[in-house]
Amino acid sequence: MRKLLLVPVLLLPLAGCMQDPLSRGAGGAVAGAVIADATGGNAITGAVIGGLAGAATCGVNLGLPPCRPRY
Repeated sequence: MRKLLLVPVLLLPLAGCMQDPLSRGAGGAVAGAVIADATGGNAITGAVIGGLAGAATCGVNLGLPPCRPRY
């Protein structure tokens, strides 16, 4: 349970940089690894799935800022 409470603390530094697929993928990877580890799953698999899911949300309106290409 303590590990699950760390998710907001670990994701807080990423909150301002969710405007491109790379940063959303990184945020998803961190969240996926933490959640998988907290629930007894494989953290590497959770990071891969979370990273792919995070990067895939760039075209989806989830209340996050819209994605912009990196210049």
